[in-house]
Amino acid sequence: MKKHFFSFMCKNGNLIHFALLFFRVAVSFELLIAHGLKKIGIGVAIAETVPNPLGLPDFFNQAFAIVANIIMPLFVAAGLFTKIATLPILAITLTGYFIVHFHDPIAVKDVPFMYSVCFLFLTIVGPGKYSLDYYFLNR
Repeated sequence: MKKHFFSFMCKNGNLIHFALLFFRVAVSFELLIAHGLKKIGIGVAIAETVPNPLGLPDFFNQAFAIVANIIMPLFVAAGLFTKIATLPILAITLTGYFIVHFHDPIAVKDVPFMYSVCFLFLTIVGPGKYSLDYYFLNR
């Protein structure tokens, strides 16, 4: 029994790809629903104003945050241009961690930290076999 369990866990490559699919979709939709939709006013009375710690033009700052929190998670969830799509997300989450919430307690800055870790993992590992990237690159 132990032999079959470890054989299934270690040698089943499809399990890794299913795990990457689930992880990619879950983290992307969590970012989209919890943080992205607020930025365009869905689910709240008024659209969330994005902090601008870098002093960028307000329109560019807001547009970049919307793209990074709504459009790019959809790309990551689909596994389309995954490694590139994670970069704007990382720019937002790492800015939130290192600049916006730098002096906040750990209970506040753990959210941008965890998103940063998750999307950095996807940047390094990639989307897996069950993705549009894999489909287009291996046709």
